[in-house]
Amino acid sequence: MTPSQPSLVHQPTSQPAHPRLFWGVAATVVVLDVVTKELARRLLVLELVPREIVGDVLRLSLSYNPGAAFGLSVGAYSRWFFTVLASVILVVLWRIYHDTPPGHRLRVVALALVSGGAVGNVINRLWSERGVVDFIDVGIGTHRWPTFNVADMGVSMGALLLAFVLHRHETPQAERRDGQERPTEARTRGRNRT
Repeated sequence: MTPSQPSLVHQPTSQPAHPRLFWGVAATVVVLDVVTKELARRLLVLELVPREIVGDVLRLSLSYNPGAAFGLSVGAYSRWFFTVLASVILVVLWRIYHDTPPGHRLRVVALALVSGGAVGNVINRLWSERGVVDFIDVGIGTHRWPTFNVADMGVSMGALLLAFVLHRHETPQAERRDGQERPTEARTRGRNRT
């Protein structure tokens, strides 16, 4: 690489990108998650007795999940196993956030959503021996999605957004590093010569 060529790899700085955006989104997810779980615990006293919100499609139904998403469990140690696993994932997410170049706002939002959701569920695991409070029940008739919560929505939406952003930003760079052009770039360059 010559001095005139820009680096394709971001060199991390001491200041992470968009800290107010990251902390604002992450804190919002955590606060909404903690508050809605407490409301569900207090107002939906009877477990697994649904309250219809939008007919049979959207219901509120209290349940406790001692494992991870979709009932994944490792037995009696699930609570501590998933707390440690989430903590390790949070360290990895922090590292990715810290290495995020300035201007990558969507990546920052995605990382904040996943981080806020992970923190929300860790707080709930530490707070409740029964498991993470789930209460959002979506489906039609007997065809139901596993019950979830606000933290799960943050993790899911953030993971999808992060996959989209990384794919969108990384694929062209990887192709250019290999010395290949995308077909649209070659066509555009060809048209500009004529």
